[in-house]
Amino acid sequence: MYGKTYSAKPADIEKKWVLIDAKGLVVGRLATIVAMHLRGKHKPTFTPHMDDGDNIIVINAEKVVLTGRKRDQKVYYHHTGFPGGIKERSAKFILEGRFPERVVEKAVERMLPRGPLGRKQLGNLRVYKGADHPHAAQNPTVLDVASMNSKNSRSA
Repeated sequence: MYGKTYSAKPADIEKKWVLIDAKGLVVGRLATIVAMHLRGKHKPTFTPHMDDGDNIIVINAEKVVLTGRKRDQKVYYHHTGFPGGIKERSAKFILEGRFPERVVEKAVERMLPRGPLGRKQLGNLRVYKGADHPHAAQNPTVLDVASMNSKNSRSA
């Protein structure tokens, strides 16, 4: 009478390679799409306990956009482990620094579940600050995030 619940097995999982150009895209909107693809929630074969998602390549991460006054006001905290060792950096400081791709990485990381599976899925994300990437051999399909919704892109 009722259909069986589908549960993906490791042999059934087919991972694709997806390329996203982050130039002019809003960070949070980009991160939600990337996180969904990393988890595999866009597939009808989604299984919560399996790494069913795709491999994502994000290029031009240094050209992402933060809306409002977040570029100056958004603060990233980390702790050194010593008493009173809380440090803070603004989004502007990171984007203009040596590793601007960390803004995108952190946004996606915080949208994935914490735990062994979430960490494994985060390993399928590759973010590059420039336009070149070493994954041409994987023939990634291009995902145009800007055309999905007019709010996804914005000029800096």
